[in-house]
Amino acid sequence: MTDALHTDLLALAREAARRAGELLRDGRPADLAVAATKSSPIDVVTEMDIAAEKLITDLISERRPDDGFLGEEGASTEGTSGVRWVIDPLDGTVNYLYGLPTWSVSIAAEQDGETVAGVVAAPMRGETYHAVRGGGAWATGPWEGERRLSCRPTAPLDQALVSTGFNYVTEVRTHQADVAQRLIPRLRDIRRGGSAAIDLCDLAAGRLDGYYERGLNPWDVAAGDLIAREAGALTGGRPGERPSWDLTVAATPGVFEPLQRLLEDFGAWHD
Repeated sequence: MTDALHTDLLALAREAARRAGELLRDGRPADLAVAATKSSPIDVVTEMDIAAEKLITDLISERRPDDGFLGEEGASTEGTSGVRWVIDPLDGTVNYLYGLPTWSVSIAAEQDGETVAGVVAAPMRGETYHAVRGGGAWATGPWEGERRLSCRPTAPLDQALVSTGFNYVTEVRTHQADVAQRLIPRLRDIRRGGSAAIDLCDLAAGRLDGYYERGLNPWDVAAGDLIAREAGALTGGRPGERPSWDLTVAATPGVFEPLQRLLEDFGAWHD
C-alpha cells in the first residue's frame, strides 16, 4: 500500500501539471519569442516556460510552504519538510516554440532524496501519465477512466524501437550523432521526439522498447523515470550507475542490458 503522504503529493502534482498544461496550451501567444538561451543559442527559454514554473511553484508553496524546489527555470530552495519538488515546466521547449505538439509538463516529488510521485502531462495529446512509488504507472487520456501502463514484452535488440535526444551544444550533438549512426544497424529504428519526459512515458505505455540520452538534468527525467520503472522498465546510467548527466538509459528488461552495453562500448557518455 502506498504512503498517504505520497498519494497527497501525487494529487497536488496532478493539479499543478494540469493547470500549467492549460496555461501553456491555451495561453501560447501567436508571436511567441525566445526570452533567453541556456547552454547555447539554440537551447531556448520562452516567456511561457517562466510563467508555467511560477504557476507551479506558487500553487505548491501555497499548499506546502515548507517544501523545497528544483526547477529548470531557476526555482531552487532547500525546504525543511524533507520533500523536494523537481520541476520541468515545459519539456520540449523548441517543439513548443515551433508549434509542434510533443511537449510536456513534468513534476516529481522527492522524499529524503527518493522520487515518490511523478506526473507528466502532455496537453496536445490529451494524455497525463502518473505514478506513486510502489503503486504502478497509470494514464488518463481520450479513453474512459485510468489505464494502467505496462511496457512492451521484451523484443530482441535488433527488433527494438529506441528513442533518443540530442544536446544543443554542437560538439556534444555531433558525438551523439556518431553514436546513433553506429547504433542504428543494431536496432529496428531510432526515434527523436524532443521531450525526454514523453519518451519515458511512451516506454511505460508500450510505445517504445528503449530510450537513451546524454546530457539530461534531474528535472528532465525525475517524473518519467519513476513512471517507466513502475510500468516494468529498467532504468540507469552507465553500468552500475543511476541515470545522470553522463547517460540515461531506460528500456524493457530484455533490451536494457544489451542497449546499455552497446552505449558503453560506443562511448555514449563522452566526446
